[in-house]
Amino acid sequence: MIKVLAADIGGTNIRASVVTEQGQIKQCVRSQIDLGDKNLSEDDLVERLAAFFFGILKNETSIKAIGMGFPGFFMGDTGLLVASPNLPNLHNVELAKRLSIELNLPVHLQNDALCAAVGEHTYGAGKGSTNLLHVTLGTGIGGGLILNNMPYTGENGMAMELGHLRVAYDNAARSCGCGGSGCVEAYASATAIATKYFEVSGIRVDAKQVYDRACKNERDAINVFESAGYYLGVAIAQSIKLLDIKTVTISGGLTGAWQILYPAIVSSLDTELIAPLKGKVKVLRSALDDNAGIFGAAAIAQKMV
Repeated sequence: MIKVLAADIGGTNIRASVVTEQGQIKQCVRSQIDLGDKNLSEDDLVERLAAFFFGILKNETSIKAIGMGFPGFFMGDTGLLVASPNLPNLHNVELAKRLSIELNLPVHLQNDALCAAVGEHTYGAGKGSTNLLHVTLGTGIGGGLILNNMPYTGENGMAMELGHLRVAYDNAARSCGCGGSGCVEAYASATAIATKYFEVSGIRVDAKQVYDRACKNERDAINVFESAGYYLGVAIAQSIKLLDIKTVTISGGLTGAWQILYPAIVSSLDTELIAPLKGKVKVLRSALDDNAGIFGAAAIAQKMV
């Protein structure tokens, strides 16, 4: 049985699973990893990632390849890390090549949101779709695109930065971590939901707690989630008008609030889409829960075996 090691790498933690070619997860390992240091060097990054994977590989001798979803921009399928928002000192790092040498295995890296798109397209709610727009909805907002059954990265590795589509243009448009203002990430991410709820209620809680309050019919909490769904729908509609794609999947922690978000997203699409596209777009909650990125990294690695 061919096995690959698939990982979903975040700024503060990393999850890795042994995955079979049939898409079965055989082992899952989670660890803290500090990639939030803006002074992190290329050597430090390689050393920290390699140390984590060595810990797994010493007990898994049947692994044939490694796939990783990483929060950064990659040049096509080369594994060249062009840039990462959280690691401003790193540019044009041959990360896949260096890790492959360290680990003595084929290594493939891709943007984490695109990995989630590949996972959903291969194993999840988007399976069977020729084209797929995938949205990752959590602390931030990301996007991944499948065109003609192939992941699309763009010419500079930065395609589908959906979180930074502008959905507000007035003087009160919210500022975003990217340096711009009015981005959907500033209106519909978990961070944005917690911020907005504090503004309207004076109570500082996280997005999960806001949802808990919404489930108790607290109007402020419901309004905040409905507003997030509306703005997310605006960003999706902009993408659909450009790409003419009929299947959208959404993954991430905030999909736990699907019963509130989904109607708001659909209502927004009905308002924002041009007439010939209205009613033709399917918006689906991920069928892979928190593992879309893991499955996508596994699918990418399987192609190397």
